[in-house]
Amino acid sequence: MKTIILAGGVGTRLWPLSREYFPKQFIPMDGTSLFQKTCERAKKFSREEDIWVVTNEIHQYLVRNQMEDLGYAIHQGHILAEPEQKNTLPAIAWAMQQIKKENRNATTVVFPSDHLLGDSAAGQIRAAEPLAKDYLVTFGVKPTSPHTGYGYIKPGKALPPGFVVDQFREKPDKKTAMGYVKKGYLWNSGIFLLSVPVFFEELKKYQSRLAAAFGGSKSPDYGKLDSISIDYGLLEPSKKVAVVPLDTEWNDLGTFAALYEAEAHDGEGNVGTAEYLSARDNYVHAPGKHVGLIGVDNLVVVDTADALLVCNNRSTEQVKDLVGRFKERNDPVTRFHRQVHRPWGSYTVLEDSDGHKIKRVTVKPGQKLSLQLHHHRSEHWVVVSGTAEVELNGETKLLRQGESTFVRSGIRHRLKNPGLIPLEVIEVQLGEYLEEDDIVRFEDDYGRE
Repeated sequence: MKTIILAGGVGTRLWPLSREYFPKQFIPMDGTSLFQKTCERAKKFSREEDIWVVTNEIHQYLVRNQMEDLGYAIHQGHILAEPEQKNTLPAIAWAMQQIKKENRNATTVVFPSDHLLGDSAAGQIRAAEPLAKDYLVTFGVKPTSPHTGYGYIKPGKALPPGFVVDQFREKPDKKTAMGYVKKGYLWNSGIFLLSVPVFFEELKKYQSRLAAAFGGSKSPDYGKLDSISIDYGLLEPSKKVAVVPLDTEWNDLGTFAALYEAEAHDGEGNVGTAEYLSARDNYVHAPGKHVGLIGVDNLVVVDTADALLVCNNRSTEQVKDLVGRFKERNDPVTRFHRQVHRPWGSYTVLEDSDGHKIKRVTVKPGQKLSLQLHHHRSEHWVVVSGTAEVELNGETKLLRQGESTFVRSGIRHRLKNPGLIPLEVIEVQLGEYLEEDDIVRFEDDYGRE
């Protein structure tokens, strides 16, 4: 099989853990991110060269870096970076267009990059492969509760190992969800099994504009595409849809309530490291902090270097509304962590005040920043570890541990790590304007403007 991994979400309901430039699928959990777990799952179905990842422009280097960390030799052309988010149907159609160029009859499994899925699912998905010759196949999960945050699927006529889909239902209210559970509806998992011929046949029938956009060999003009989900745009109107129940662990980890459900609880129903006194059913994430909860129930407490969230566990769907308020004020706290990942490495903001900013810059071995200048700030670099190759107005010099240099505003400059270990530099910025858009790039190895 081929595999498509959808990795373009921004995970606003998991703020402040998830940020626009470092969303939940890339956050390390027990040493491995959900995206990396999905890559490992994909290898149960496909060779490395048969895996496609659809993401967006700001995350394409996170995808590449995390796959390289796994030792994958993925073809650069298999990382498809959307210039705009257009929901799941255009993302899948773009990847299916590329797969069609290699094999016009290929069968493809589609995975979201941010879900937990039990190991036993692999065999059940493989068993459904014959259905993909005639149907668009989706996978459902037997509900464990009347959850209002998931879509539901009503199974119809038996079609071993699954059923013909009778109806799709959007996210219901609590009373409606209870009825769905009693009637045997399934949660919509967001996992699909698609053959190239059936997919494009149904796309042409129900979404002719998208079918025309992806019918040729060229990439489409993304700005002109309709933004639509595969569920609403294709699966709901199609008469060729089958659902296969998955008997396995599954969680979309879409909210802190979902994270709470997925993790181990203590005897009082609490999750996370804290001292609990007369406190039950709480979720705490505050690494490096001593936390105490007294006389409170059903709380979510999430602490990061620059943000703190406290809410009721029953209100975690509203976190996205809170993020919306920050966005209205153009607050960067929704976009970046203190640590910001770049294709060449990362930087961490240690201090940020009027007139100056202090960063710890980490450059991976063999990587270099763009050749650039700043109009409004100067920079002082001090090497903490490793060796720095510094270019200033065309002149190059090496700096070793403890050595420093000064970069005046208006000077073309570049930082490179020529060594075999990570380069660590403390950068002190001085100026009247210190935001990241004060960068004029002249050369860049990563295609950034």
